[in-house]
Amino acid sequence: MYISFVVPIFNEEGNVKKLHEEILKVAKALKKDFEIILVDDGSRDKTPEIMKTLKPVRIITLRRNSGQTAALDAGFKAAKGELIVSLDGDLQNDPANVPAMLEYLSENNLDVVCGWRKDRKDSFSKKFISKGAKALREIFIRDHVHDAGCTLRVYKKECFSGMTLRGEMHRFIPALLSWRGFKIGEIKVNHRARIHGQSKYTLTRTAKGLMDILTLWFFHKFASRPLHMLGAIGIISSFIGFLIGVWMFIEKVFLGQGISSRMWPLIAVFLMLFGVQIFVSGLIMDLIIRSYNPKFYEIKDEKDNQ
Repeated sequence: MYISFVVPIFNEEGNVKKLHEEILKVAKALKKDFEIILVDDGSRDKTPEIMKTLKPVRIITLRRNSGQTAALDAGFKAAKGELIVSLDGDLQNDPANVPAMLEYLSENNLDVVCGWRKDRKDSFSKKFISKGAKALREIFIRDHVHDAGCTLRVYKKECFSGMTLRGEMHRFIPALLSWRGFKIGEIKVNHRARIHGQSKYTLTRTAKGLMDILTLWFFHKFASRPLHMLGAIGIISSFIGFLIGVWMFIEKVFLGQGISSRMWPLIAVFLMLFGVQIFVSGLIMDLIIRSYNPKFYEIKDEKDNQ
């Protein structure tokens, strides 16, 4: 199998048939073995019935609506192709861009090619939120991708070996893969306005994405040694509390000032206890990681020349 097209679908009864036709046209033009995988993410309209009429297609049905990330993860794990193409199910991604992306992947010896919707056909609010999210990504995870929200991408299948996606992390796949040593590229793609159905993006989903940015930042910086961060916070907190305690002691003993009615002694005790707790938490996390022994590197290739 040369290529697998993976599409998460949720309530896209007005789009799924047309999208399948466009993907099929592109896939046949490649003149190589292909498969089209549609992942039904718990659709509640006529989407499942329409999908059953399409050929050729592999249909994966999730038991409930689990989100785009979960649907993509299920599709990636089921894919048999050497290359995997992911697209949104709303017809805003243009399958006609795929051949150029495949060519760019091959010519530049890349592992991933991300689509860049430079001329987005979205509402002002969605574009505004995306710009804010991009600014946060550059601060915390630095994925150096213009458009992390674009689902249209081409991957080598090996990119997903040992990877499970959670939350809203499909947006941050380029960052995760870049940290693992895969080569990431980007190409401008066509973006179309939504004609049928409603956007699935909500404020709740945006908030989850922001939380995932912080999670990825912590994972990238301190996953192998959480004590480096938590221990430092604990030591600084305890030291500040100790300095406040010394200051209160000097005022009480040497300056004769009363401190019983002041809040600073309580703050000093709180900061010292807080620091000890955070330090111990970091130490425990460090011990857990050492016993769990996760893999923080991977081998790309191995040769034995005799």
